[in-house]
Amino acid sequence: MEITYRDTHEFTARELERLFLSVEWSSGHFPEKLVIAMKNFRTVFSAWDGEKLVGMICVMDDGIMNAYIHYLLVDPEYHGQTIGRTLVGMVREKYRDYLRIAAIAYDEELSFYQNCGFAKSEVSSPMFITSLWT
Repeated sequence: MEITYRDTHEFTARELERLFLSVEWSSGHFPEKLVIAMKNFRTVFSAWDGEKLVGMICVMDDGIMNAYIHYLLVDPEYHGQTIGRTLVGMVREKYRDYLRIAAIAYDEELSFYQNCGFAKSEVSSPMFITSLWT
């Protein structure tokens, strides 16, 4: 198996549904909305095993200073193959001249993000207004 990476905003609802539900994210129950969301992100890098979508990272930015990683997910069957680290590296390269790249990490994923160069804030916490359950 050879993982390839793409810079695309075009995905089918089925591809997105399968990937998001593989990591048990409730947004996977809204695949048609995800198709539209992918088109609206500034940056979307994806990982593929042949024609199977196995990972992605999506970034919003202000065009000059701040970039925010909104989604980073890798199919659990592909964990441990550096896919997530590669996707973060692609984002770090694209946004290398920005002053901040931010991400919200689930607590159990903190060590992954720290290994990718992120630092946990000691002075701020993420906050949400949401209808999603994960």
